[in-house]
Amino acid sequence: MEKKILTPEGAQKIREELKQLTGPARIALAARLRAAIQQGDLSENADYTSAKEEQGFLEGRILELEGLLKTAEIIDPQTTSREEVSLGCKVSVRDEENELEVFQIVGSNEGNSRERKISHESPIGKALMGHRAGDTVRVPTPGGQITFRIEKIE
Repeated sequence: MEKKILTPEGAQKIREELKQLTGPARIALAARLRAAIQQGDLSENADYTSAKEEQGFLEGRILELEGLLKTAEIIDPQTTSREEVSLGCKVSVRDEENELEVFQIVGSNEGNSRERKISHESPIGKALMGHRAGDTVRVPTPGGQITFRIEKIE
C-alpha cells in the first residue's frame, strides 16, 4: 500500500472531520434510524433505507480517515529544506505572463486548488519537486506546456 503524506495542518483537518463524524453526525444518524424504525414496516420504508445507506457511507468514511491517520507520514514544513522544492514548502513562481503564483506542496490527500495546495503527485507538483529558486521548470499539461520560473521557496 502506498504511504500517504500529510502536513500537520492536513492531519488536524482529518482529526476534526473524524471527531465530527464519530460524534454529532453519528448521533444525528442514529436518531434518524430510530425514527424510521418506529414508523413500522421496514421493507417499504424509504426513510429507513436512506438512513441505512447513509450509515454505510458514514462508517466507511470513518474507517478511511482512521486508517489514514494510523498509516500516514506527517511531514513538518518547519524542518524541510528551503534549498529546493519539497513536501510542505511554499513555492513562489512566475508564469509565462509574468504573473506571480504561490503554491504549497502537499501530499495527495490534501491537494486543493482553491487553497493553492497542490499535490506532489500532480503535474505541476512533480515538475517543481527538487528544483531550486532561479530554476525554470516546464510542465506538460493537457492544454500544452507551461513554463514557470521559481522565485522563492519558503
